[in-house]
Amino acid sequence: MQNIRPYAQTSPAWPFEEARKILHRLEISPPSKGFVLFETGYGPSGLPHIGTFGEVVRTTMVRKAFSLLSDIPTKLYAVSDDMDGLRKVPDNVPNPEMLAQYLGKPLTKIPDPFGTHESFGHHNNARLKAFLDTFGFDYEFISSSDCYFSGRFDPMLRSVLENYDAIIKIILPTLRAERRATYSPFLPICVETGHVLQVPVVEQHPDKGTIVYRREDGKLVETLVTGGHCKLQWKVDWGMRWAAFDVDYEMSGKDLIDSVKLSSQVCKVLGHRPPEGFNYELFLDADGTKISKSKGNGLTIEEWLNYAPEESLSYFMYQAPRKAKRLYFDMIPRAVDEYLGFLEKFPEQPVPQRLMNPAWHVHQGNPPREELPLSFGILLNLASVCNTEDKQVLWGFISRYAPGANPTAMPMVDHLLGYAIAYYKDFVKPNKHYRTPTLEEIKALEDLRQRLEGLPADPEVIQSEIYEVGKRHNYTNLRDWFKALYQILLGQDEGPRLGSFFALYGVDETIELIAAALQR
Repeated sequence: MQNIRPYAQTSPAWPFEEARKILHRLEISPPSKGFVLFETGYGPSGLPHIGTFGEVVRTTMVRKAFSLLSDIPTKLYAVSDDMDGLRKVPDNVPNPEMLAQYLGKPLTKIPDPFGTHESFGHHNNARLKAFLDTFGFDYEFISSSDCYFSGRFDPMLRSVLENYDAIIKIILPTLRAERRATYSPFLPICVETGHVLQVPVVEQHPDKGTIVYRREDGKLVETLVTGGHCKLQWKVDWGMRWAAFDVDYEMSGKDLIDSVKLSSQVCKVLGHRPPEGFNYELFLDADGTKISKSKGNGLTIEEWLNYAPEESLSYFMYQAPRKAKRLYFDMIPRAVDEYLGFLEKFPEQPVPQRLMNPAWHVHQGNPPREELPLSFGILLNLASVCNTEDKQVLWGFISRYAPGANPTAMPMVDHLLGYAIAYYKDFVKPNKHYRTPTLEEIKALEDLRQRLEGLPADPEVIQSEIYEVGKRHNYTNLRDWFKALYQILLGQDEGPRLGSFFALYGVDETIELIAAALQR
């Protein structure tokens, strides 16, 4: 570890840049709690989606980077804001009519529409924890409801009451005029209905720890702010939580930049230093629209893991966190192959490059060695061209291409074959469209078929011959030639390196593939 630390101190990889910010923070004020606290927050009003959990993946990467810079222990809190009132029924859950009856109630007080847990909040919390456990994260799960009802937040809630006017001055300028008239940091929980109320607070009594609010019917009600009788408006809640836990680091989406500023001011009013952090860009769906957990318009965790190994998802989260990226099914094959490429490079790299390699961060500093003679894209196209969902058929081609290859010797390849078959079956097969070649393309394909006869199954030899045929037939941009081959032979616009694929598929089989295309 010590021999790596000097390189970590200067590595430009973004997790190390973030870790150095925390280290500088500790030089100013060491943590009195004895450890550095990382936090991630989750709003469980809808089903969990990958964008939400990307925050946990990235935070864990920063935590690991910090461990190379400092010997101070660390913890990660995964906090669920499950005391929030349900504002609308999500689009992607069963029994929406039942949920509609409970609008306004805390999520942990609403029946589970799935019928598997004691509440809707508990169900979605379980989904969050299942995801974190899938990745093997070291974390402590924190339920906001538990903290409110158990009294864990009580000291800070009393502090919010004592600093009521100062906090109001922070928040009010950011609100519309009509909202200012009724705004209060405290949201009382109605004793009669159980609803989270947004009502005007007319009196504050810090000495008694109570507020007096006016109900819609005009009745004045006095209630404690502690013990789960009230929760806080979320921007104040966020700042209060930072203060209550003494959080050192939390990242958030770009859409929350203004909220971070306000919550930081609240945290300071409560006598604590706000955490370090940075704002990441949001994920977009296939149409370029921001992913919403209530709409369910992005990939679910299960969907990604149906078609690719979990490490590829972690890699996707690592790459360019400050850049908006589409998160949809067609991103999966590319993410897998990019991840595998970095994994293959890792053993031969010097330490500075290893710390820059995404595989280091995906595998917490210890990437495995894998023998991967073929890319995921090639395996996917092999399944597509063979038109099979049988692993054994595909292994027949692979073992001929790489003698000695088998599922036992190459378990990663075997796993990738399973993912390739699933992806082919659900996305490639239904959308395949083989284009009819033009007269000029027919001439070029006839030429290629003749040139392939008698060639060895050598990827470089085949690739060179494909290039030469394209040049002979006046393709000024060889990319157009390769695109034509993809469309005519594979039924798609993009594909693998053809020299490698034809060598895997077999020269004779490729000649037959071209002949079949010419007959079409």
